[in-house]
Amino acid sequence: MQLEFTPEQEELRDGVCAMLARECPMSLVREVVEKGSRPDDLWAHMVALGWPALTIPEDAGGLGLGMIELAVVLEELGRSNAPGPFVPTVTQFVPVVRELGSPEQRARFLAPVANGDLTGTLALAEAAGSYDPDLVEVTATGSGDGYIVTGTKDSVVEAANVDEVAVVARTPDGIGVFVVPASELAIEPIAALDASRPLARVTLDGVGVTADRALGAPGHDTAATVRRVVEEASAALALELVGTCQTIFDVTLEYAKQREQFDVPIGSFQAIKHKFADMLVALERARATAYFAALTIAEDDERRAVAVSTAKAAAGECARLLAKEGIQIHGGIGYTWEHDMHLYVRRARSSALLFGTAADHRARIATLIGL
Repeated sequence: MQLEFTPEQEELRDGVCAMLARECPMSLVREVVEKGSRPDDLWAHMVALGWPALTIPEDAGGLGLGMIELAVVLEELGRSNAPGPFVPTVTQFVPVVRELGSPEQRARFLAPVANGDLTGTLALAEAAGSYDPDLVEVTATGSGDGYIVTGTKDSVVEAANVDEVAVVARTPDGIGVFVVPASELAIEPIAALDASRPLARVTLDGVGVTADRALGAPGHDTAATVRRVVEEASAALALELVGTCQTIFDVTLEYAKQREQFDVPIGSFQAIKHKFADMLVALERARATAYFAALTIAEDDERRAVAVSTAKAAAGECARLLAKEGIQIHGGIGYTWEHDMHLYVRRARSSALLFGTAADHRARIATLIGL
């Protein structure tokens, strides 16, 4: 396993940092949060640089790169709290189409993603909050040459702002995945903790889906593939969380250097130093496990399931610690709307919940290793 970045990957990181510094200031995030604006210009810049095409195979119009290149982009997106459809499209919709779709379906759905003409998301979780396809209750029944899909999905990321939704549903033959136009769904926004990443409740009231929009054949193999897609989406969130937590750390450290009590910076106090030491350990553990998980996905390593859950658990625990200490060290100003800290904390806490909490993933690790 190669644990060092290549010059090309470092160059990619530099380019991502430069673009986000220029096109994704916190004023843009505030416009999305406070005014409900759509970050269309930011998405257009991502498309122009080819980011949506990163993990799309070359035969489907993409760049054919791997999870490590995507990981580099995701961490920097987390640092900037970048809004928009990139994460659900590239880390949820693209993998499920790439893994389950026929060559025709991949050309139909992935080529437009690579070109920036189509966005998507994955609808898996329901009222119980589980991301296990075996617990799906939304149904898809055969009707002529297609299916009728009925039920409700919860916590669907950016559902109101994308073009297509990959819906996981139960058929008489097992679990299936169906690509449904967002315009045909009843989408109810959820009052999410992080308004820069909208969530929605999606209701399918007997929605008709043609056979050419069914990815793969419903059954055990499709359910197993959905689990692999969930692993990729979970690792992606862990990587993005690392970036967000890094910014919380950096912003808090800078504040501790500037804020004075008793005529000295509060960062000089031993108790504050201890807090920063604990935060740094948690952050570096989360970063190491997240990139290891990305490597296992890139190389299809047999350890990927455990690695991904370890990464998501570590990132979730890091987010909880840094959110608490970041606010605590800032004191009263950390609670104000005018300070940017709450925007990072909201993103960190929200991402820690999506695709399984730290506790969920610790329980999954126990099951995977036979405890």
